[in-house]
Amino acid sequence: MLSIVSSLGSSCASPKQLPSDVATIIRVIDGDTVVLRLQGEIETVRLIGVDTPETVHPTKPVECFGPEASAFTHSVLKPKTQVRVQRDVEARDRYQRLLIYLYLIDGTFVNQELLRLGFARTMSIAPNTAFATRFASIETVARENQIGLWLKC
Repeated sequence: MLSIVSSLGSSCASPKQLPSDVATIIRVIDGDTVVLRLQGEIETVRLIGVDTPETVHPTKPVECFGPEASAFTHSVLKPKTQVRVQRDVEARDRYQRLLIYLYLIDGTFVNQELLRLGFARTMSIAPNTAFATRFASIETVARENQIGLWLKC
């Protein structure tokens, strides 16, 4: 089973101190949700701190810029791609998805790129707030420069 360090608090842990593992992408569900193999288990994961417009929600219509956000995530997270996942304080959401920050092996921070390129808005839910301040600043720059959804929606 996954080893989660539950003693980390966002006030005392810097993002570099968060536990991380290598995983392999199985498939992308939408802009902020993917399926991967981690420690021998298949996990549906939700990217922490970001919220992309909906494309596959069972009760909501496709939202403005949702297809573009989903296409971006599909383009960078192809099946069999190795990634590094980093957890924060709380391991899972109410849907039992694993909550993670996701990095490409080259160091690209996927959660951050979604915000920088205007594919997502920030969504800060305590206690998983290790990058909340950084993410808010990145979103502000994208919004002020009318990048992505900030121009179209």
